[in-house]
Amino acid sequence: MKKNKKDASKKLTAKELQNIGFPAGKPIGTALNIIHTYFTDLGKNHQIELVQDVLTAPDQYQLHATLGPLAQAILAHKQTAPINLKAEQQPYIIYGAEGIEEGARKQMEIAMRLPVTRAGALMPDAHQGYGLPIGGVLAVENAVIPYGVGVDIGCRMSMSIYDIHKGYLDKNRDELKKMLLDNTRFGYSSFKRPMDHEIMERQEFHEIPIVHELKDRAYSQLGTSGGGNHFVEFGIVEIQDAQNEFNLPLGSYMAILSHSGSRGLGANIAGYYTKVAMDSCRLPQEAKHLAWLDLNTEAGQEYWLAMNLAGDYASACHHQIHQRLAAALGESPIATIENHHNFAWKEKDANSREYIVHRKGATPAGKGVLGIIPGSMATPGFIVRGKGEAASINSASHGAGRVMSRTQAKKTLNKPQVQKFIQKAGIDVIGSDLDEAPMVYKDIHQVMAAQQDLVEIVGTFHPKIVRMNGDEKYMEVD
Repeated sequence: MKKNKKDASKKLTAKELQNIGFPAGKPIGTALNIIHTYFTDLGKNHQIELVQDVLTAPDQYQLHATLGPLAQAILAHKQTAPINLKAEQQPYIIYGAEGIEEGARKQMEIAMRLPVTRAGALMPDAHQGYGLPIGGVLAVENAVIPYGVGVDIGCRMSMSIYDIHKGYLDKNRDELKKMLLDNTRFGYSSFKRPMDHEIMERQEFHEIPIVHELKDRAYSQLGTSGGGNHFVEFGIVEIQDAQNEFNLPLGSYMAILSHSGSRGLGANIAGYYTKVAMDSCRLPQEAKHLAWLDLNTEAGQEYWLAMNLAGDYASACHHQIHQRLAAALGESPIATIENHHNFAWKEKDANSREYIVHRKGATPAGKGVLGIIPGSMATPGFIVRGKGEAASINSASHGAGRVMSRTQAKKTLNKPQVQKFIQKAGIDVIGSDLDEAPMVYKDIHQVMAAQQDLVEIVGTFHPKIVRMNGDEKYMEVD
């Protein structure tokens, strides 16, 4: 294994070419193919000098026997024409409009002027992001927008419900805290010996250059969670719908809820293909982060495969988190739920026309589709069933949504204030920081009220012991 890593480090990579100013997309793919086919005997520095010469003067290499295709790819890239936005913005619906900041609205308005856009909607938890706002839903024709999907590709919620009485949680808080500390990892932390998973055998890790470069890192982060708003928590679920899909009697159950995504794998895929899109889809400055990849192109197909791999990888991480905790509990769940956001789906409208639906921080809510919409560390989340509302493009919010930026939270709040709040709520918090305090989020009950036409409530989840990234004792009461 060590030998393979050493050999891999000698091989020219897409990231190294980007670092020297090489345009992303076909030029980089062509350069790597030529170097790895014809010039493997050269040292890496000589390989870089060679492709830099072609990049500097592509006209001189157009007829070169081996470097000609690279020169032609570079020239074709330079001739890419700018793309104009539509003069008029297409209409879209806003849910919970009174709670949506102006920045998110403006981003959505720009997205609705893209030539490929066919429909859009803004969920009640929406706030400003990069490209498409968080909480934005956008249906486009035969294209995918990397920043319309988001950086944390396939980020998701996963819940395991146990046939354990809620009294067990209160009587065993210290033991459950230790389970979280022993069986979860956040941020830059990882397990010394990651559990194996079939996801690592996927062909995409061998067939897509940028994904291949990320394989070792992806393996090291298996079963872990990110930073920010990612969490793993014990809590109590109240099943309220007698016709629930789990066939559970009405009542209270102990549950584990996790929220995290595709870690470094997804972030690097997003970053790379966003550059590819911006190089080939030249939009006005205000819309540049909405650059798209045509699904009829090689780059578009590559991203689609990589995005789906990242989503499946995120799911694998959640499964391992829940598998470890189930083993620690010595119990098997009686029901599980999982749903994701930060993704693009191929879906058909009422007229059977296929579109690519981006849900950046939005939950699929087609008719009968189950999902989880969390609140904050000190407020309830909800198990929901989609109503299939066409106006929302079969979507709902993915959480409460922020009312305070991370920077603003750290300037405005203080540790004793937050500790008092979570203590009053009866929550134990391990890790976290001021930027994830309950008061940085919208009122989840108002958010749910704004989307009554989109989802119905099946059950309510009350967090009790929350594990997040950060100092293990940071939010503990002194």
